[in-house]
Amino acid sequence: MKKYGCIGKKLTHSFSREIHSRLADYEYELIELAEDEVASFLDKRAFAAINVTIPYKQTVIPYLDSISDIAARIGAVNTIVNRDGKLCGYNTDYYGMRALIKRVGVDLNGKKVLILGTGGTSRTARVVASDLGAAEILTVSRRRSGPHITYEEAVSLHTDAHVILNTTPSGMYPDCESSPIDLAPFPALEGVIDVVYNPLATNLVLDAKRRGIRAEGGLYMLVMQAVVAVERFLDTSIPNETADRVYASVLAAKENVVLTGMPGSGKSTVGRLLDIEGFPLVDTDAEIERRCGCSIRELIAQKGERCFRDLETEVIRDVSSAGGRILSTGGGAVLRPENVNCLKRNGKLFFLDADLSRLRATGDRPLSDTTEKIARLYAERIGIYRATADVVVPDLATAEEEADYIAQKRMELIR
Repeated sequence: MKKYGCIGKKLTHSFSREIHSRLADYEYELIELAEDEVASFLDKRAFAAINVTIPYKQTVIPYLDSISDIAARIGAVNTIVNRDGKLCGYNTDYYGMRALIKRVGVDLNGKKVLILGTGGTSRTARVVASDLGAAEILTVSRRRSGPHITYEEAVSLHTDAHVILNTTPSGMYPDCESSPIDLAPFPALEGVIDVVYNPLATNLVLDAKRRGIRAEGGLYMLVMQAVVAVERFLDTSIPNETADRVYASVLAAKENVVLTGMPGSGKSTVGRLLDIEGFPLVDTDAEIERRCGCSIRELIAQKGERCFRDLETEVIRDVSSAGGRILSTGGGAVLRPENVNCLKRNGKLFFLDADLSRLRATGDRPLSDTTEKIARLYAERIGIYRATADVVVPDLATAEEEADYIAQKRMELIR
């Protein structure tokens, strides 16, 4: 193998190589290992340093010559450095999680904390929560065992929890529709931290934000733990400014730009004008027509609007599952909450707030092919467009100006 890399069971959707390429000048390899291959890999010691991910953060410990105090407290290792043939283990997830909690602005001091999950990252969360002064820390498991409580007990006996830390894979791609717990029974919640980073925002995070609760997914944690890992790899120090710049660049490369608005508001035109390197433009209406093999007008005429909306939901779910895209959505895309959820998992929604006076009826849009239909749709939808938007794009003089406005606001949000 190369001198640096990451070992795990499944690494298809890992962001680690991209992050390390922004932090240091070395080749970084993703190595998928079966459980019976881990011992042989470590015994050969044919690497300078590696990261370790699910499910081997505890498996590797017996093969190491030493581990750091924090890794020993946690009982999990995610970074191994080969120093003259001696394998030294560290846990940089600890620093990443602390940095994420600080970024979100959640105060754990004196608070009741629920940690979802019982794996290696759960152990990290417990030590971090303890070090940040949590008054009570409960680990939630699917099964009652030892000190762990069940999800049923969490909902019935611990609704006074202030913070939830999710360390389970629930909500992680491709299982994006799942969520580890319902937040409704927890009226005292002040913060939700989810270590899942793909998608950028899970259903759990989106639900928390809708309730006005501070929340964020795990991308920042992933980047910040990688910063500390590189420091261990190379025996160096990385300035905070560099770490934040790397995070912003990774987020910018992953987060979709989603254009919403009325039919005829110029979404496709503005999408084509947005100059974001490597970001293809995906028009959901065009993708619907490609899949059904006919125009949207014909689809609605033959099978009804419900069939069209169902296919639209399917398309939105598929095209929004990946990042690094400009998505031009149909006029009614935001009418279904599940569509909005899909779009927000990996993207920011930019609503083109075109004035009603410049919207024109066209024959290819059967739901808005007369002036009267447009006016009715506008009245019905304008509140939904604005409520679901992350950014409202004002009705500017030209599409070029609107594209420039979106580009500027996008970078402001990323920073």
